[in-house]
Amino acid sequence: MLSTTAPLVPELQDPATNLDALMRARASTDGTPTTVWWTGDAYAQEPGSRAQHLFGFVGFNIARAIKVDGGWDLLTREAAFYLDPRTRGIMDTWSNPWTSQEVDILHVWNDPVNQEFRVDNPWGPWHAPYTDLGRTIAFNLDIPIAAPSVLPVQDWAENSAHDTYVAMELFHFFAERGAVLDSAATSAECDISWTRMSQWLPWMGMGQHPGNMVFHCRGAKLQGWEELPSAVRERVLDQHPEYSEAPTSSTGPNETSWTYFKKMRGSSASDDASTPSPGGSPRT
Repeated sequence: MLSTTAPLVPELQDPATNLDALMRARASTDGTPTTVWWTGDAYAQEPGSRAQHLFGFVGFNIARAIKVDGGWDLLTREAAFYLDPRTRGIMDTWSNPWTSQEVDILHVWNDPVNQEFRVDNPWGPWHAPYTDLGRTIAFNLDIPIAAPSVLPVQDWAENSAHDTYVAMELFHFFAERGAVLDSAATSAECDISWTRMSQWLPWMGMGQHPGNMVFHCRGAKLQGWEELPSAVRERVLDQHPEYSEAPTSSTGPNETSWTYFKKMRGSSASDDASTPSPGGSPRT
């Protein structure tokens, strides 16, 4: 009979063993590049209104786990694309139903997206929460985020919801039990679930309109980059072929959709009024 208190897995109570097990689920402990793929949908939520289905979403992360003193560095880059919610084809423009503007979509090109995992860290000994589901071990990483926005409203009125970027990232890694607990194994088969609640995407041109985005996706660790959908591989090879390989070293601060938007715009709306905003007319 199921209990409200999940049974403990003795091996996973040890911080170092717990971290190594998570690395076998998330990547590969021998440094082999690992591709994780996901697909799902993005919704708009406004106060007092039913959620609206805006986009499909498909993407991948390609990673390399590096053993370091006291833990692991996970070196990754990731790309993702917004899809027509009906045809599931990649869209490059979007008709904003709130502003009636045709908006240029800025797809996700985040490089790098690195993480440091340490057995001993400022928050105490490492412990990834988990649930023993029998055939699988489910690691869950719930990540609340609140940080100064790189797009302050004063300078980015059409593209920023608030001077503080607020989001919630919810990950599940469902790893095959035998392999994830096997210290001799380097990798475990793994399915994933990812949900994100965040402010409006900067390129949508929503400004401070009340509401937020919800992304709901699921996916899996693949055998290799070649298993990705052909439309994804073709877009990557055409625009950023380096995303077909995992990084080999850390290359600087992490990229996000917000920092990438700022990089692509090059200046704030208040600095360059002659540049059409993503919420304005389409570029020619």
